[in-house]
Amino acid sequence: MKVGVVYNRAQVERDTASALAEKIEKVCKEAVLFTENEPFSDVERLIVLGGDGTMLHAAKQAASLQIPLVGVNFGRIGFLTEFERDELDDAVALVADPTCQILERTMLTVTFNGASADCLNELAILCPVTPARSTRVGRLSVTIDGSSTGEFAADGLIVATPTGSTAHSLSAGGSILMPDCATFLLTPVCAFSLKSRPIACPDRSVLRFAIPEGERLLAYGDGDFLGEIQSGDDLSVTRSSRSALFLTRNKHEFFRRITQKLN
Repeated sequence: MKVGVVYNRAQVERDTASALAEKIEKVCKEAVLFTENEPFSDVERLIVLGGDGTMLHAAKQAASLQIPLVGVNFGRIGFLTEFERDELDDAVALVADPTCQILERTMLTVTFNGASADCLNELAILCPVTPARSTRVGRLSVTIDGSSTGEFAADGLIVATPTGSTAHSLSAGGSILMPDCATFLLTPVCAFSLKSRPIACPDRSVLRFAIPEGERLLAYGDGDFLGEIQSGDDLSVTRSSRSALFLTRNKHEFFRRITQKLN
């Protein structure tokens, strides 16, 4: 088995990654090192050393290649990682186990004016905050499979996957979804109306967004800027044809991880 090791240079020393690669080669065929921004390919499994941001970046590339991955937390929270930094031996044992459990995590595809991007966590549509613009409540209309949900009046709106339900959406008051839910969650950010509440819908749905004339909002996919949305722009969300494959010790430890990481 050929295993890739992706490490974030701002968080992990190369010597640490190299030592891990040596451990892997004792039980697997080969180990290859990649830094956080390097493209990787031609590996069968992946260990990621870093925080949640490193995991997000690696998971999306791994999903396009259908490579299962597991993370070791060298960041702050590390909610997407399976192991802590003192559990490197356990990570090696898991990645070397051909029978270990694999958790399939849904991704969403954002299509914006003809360009597409896959997201593991969320699409966030937010009001711009700049010195050149006075602050005001944003307005955004959403349709789900052609049925209007009405207009949201808020500082923004988040469309989260089950994985992303414990990220930005959670901080905005959204519900926690278990990773295997076939659901998208729409969570308004600081809603200026009692009727603007989170909405859950099947992830087989097609979501479309529209904003009034003169409004300008910003779109971010997993924290990356996708563009400025104006009236008449074409913005939609569907379930991605790809899934992120996470190696796990136990598919049923989700709530244990929540109580350990988020309390």
